[in-house]
Amino acid sequence: MRTTPSLTHRARAALLAIAFLLALLLVWQALVGGSGDAGASMDAEYAAMMGAAAKGGSALPTPGDVGRAIAGHLASPLQYPGTQQPGLLLHVGYSLVRVLIGFSLAVAVAVPLGFLIGMSPTMHGALDPFIQVLKPVSPLAWLPLALYTIKDAQTSAIFVIFICSIWPTLVNTAFGVMRVRTEWINVARTLQTSRLRLVRRVLLPAALPTVLAGMRISIGIGWLVIVAAEMLVGGTGIGYFIWNEWNNLQIANIIVAILAIGLVGVALDGMLAALGRRFSYAE
Repeated sequence: MRTTPSLTHRARAALLAIAFLLALLLVWQALVGGSGDAGASMDAEYAAMMGAAAKGGSALPTPGDVGRAIAGHLASPLQYPGTQQPGLLLHVGYSLVRVLIGFSLAVAVAVPLGFLIGMSPTMHGALDPFIQVLKPVSPLAWLPLALYTIKDAQTSAIFVIFICSIWPTLVNTAFGVMRVRTEWINVARTLQTSRLRLVRRVLLPAALPTVLAGMRISIGIGWLVIVAAEMLVGGTGIGYFIWNEWNNLQIANIIVAILAIGLVGVALDGMLAALGRRFSYAE
C-alpha cells in the first residue's frame, strides 16, 4: 500500500531544504570572501587564468556575483547580455531539441526490439552478446566515428544521444516483457489471440511501467552526455556555452549554466517519473 507524505512532513522537508541552501550559500560566501588575504599574494597571471575577480583576488565568484549573472540572463534570455550572440535560453533549447530527437529515435528502435528480444528466447540469445559488448562503450567514443561518417557536427551529436539512450530502454523493455506472467500469455494463446493483439492487450500494459523506467534512465543519460558532446562539436548548445564561457573566464556564467542543466534535468525526469507513477498506480 502506498503512503503519501502529510502536509506537515512536506512543510518540514521544504524548511529543511531551505536551511541547507542558506547554509551552503553562507559557507560559499565565507570561503570565497575569506580568501582575499591569501588571494592578494596570488600571481596576477594565474589569478586571471582562473577568472579571479579584482576584488580580493578570489578565484571563484560570490553568490552575489552568480545572482547578478542569473538576473542578467533572465532579463535577456534569448540574447547574450551586451552582445548579439544567442542567449542562455536558446543554448538550452538547442541542447534540448538534440536530446529529444536522439531520445525519440532511441525509443523508436529500443521498444520494438526489446519486445522482440523479450518474446523470443532465440532472439535474446542471438542479440544479447552484441548488447553486452556495445552497452559499456562510452557514447563519446562514437563521436569521432560519427563525425567521420556523417560529416555534420550537430547530427553527430544527435547520434551520440541516440547511442547512449538506446541501451537502458532496450534492456528494461526486454526485461519487462520477459517478466509478464506466463498465465496471462497462456490464456491469450488459448483464446487464439494474434501476436499483435497479444502485444497490444497483454504485454504492453504489463511491461509499460518497466519500459517507462528505462526511458527515464535514457533521457537522463542523454541530457548528461549532450553537454560533453557539445563541448567537442561546438557551435551551439549548453555544452558549447559552458566551454565558451570558460575560454572567456566567465566563471559565474558557468555556474548559472550548471544550475540550468540541473533544473532542465529535474523537469525531464519529473515528467517521465509522473508517467511511470500513473501507470504503476493503474497496475
